[in-house]
Amino acid sequence: MGYVDFISSLHKKTSRNYLERVARGDKAACAEVARQFGRDYWDGDRKHGYGGFRYDGRWAGVAAEMIRHYGLRPGQRVLDVGCGKGYLLYELMTALPGLEVCGLDISAYAIANAKEEVQPLLTQGQAQALPYEDGRFDLVISITTLHNLYIYDLAAALGEIERVKAPGGGSYVVVESYRNQQEKDNLLNWQLTCECFFTPQEWQWLFERLGYRGDYSFIYFE
Repeated sequence: MGYVDFISSLHKKTSRNYLERVARGDKAACAEVARQFGRDYWDGDRKHGYGGFRYDGRWAGVAAEMIRHYGLRPGQRVLDVGCGKGYLLYELMTALPGLEVCGLDISAYAIANAKEEVQPLLTQGQAQALPYEDGRFDLVISITTLHNLYIYDLAAALGEIERVKAPGGGSYVVVESYRNQQEKDNLLNWQLTCECFFTPQEWQWLFERLGYRGDYSFIYFE
């Protein structure tokens, strides 16, 4: 288990005003809408989530780095827990033909509106109850998803990732974190769906206590 950064090239901070979500409307009501993970969250007004989650190719570089780092080969299996519209899975199977990819997301809307090349490979479900047999996947990834769970579900989800990971396989999770009070304030102002947010040291402590043995990284709101 170790820190591996594939993500900071995509996300260090947003150019938007962190206070906008607090000042614009009822943030608690917006969070209630966001946590339904329906159209409003993905493609509705920015106050409810992404404000339009569309394919733009930004995950291609991440996919290439993951393939290189984990030494993925055709015929191996990759699962994305919290895959959204499947953009990263699309980039993985495009960059490495023959790679078998699967995705799971709680959002029926995201799957219904996923990139058509991967849509048949996606399943609606919960991270804490993965519908796959033990040891099925050579790599399990979960990017900016698990912090949306309550801590007891987070524990179950990490256990499920370990369960479906093949012996000798890899896993990689990315969660929201903060290193100082400013980043904590930015996170609290900006987030709509987050239930678990800790410092990097706390996350590492939690991973060890919960038996997670894979790699990890963090999203900060600088």
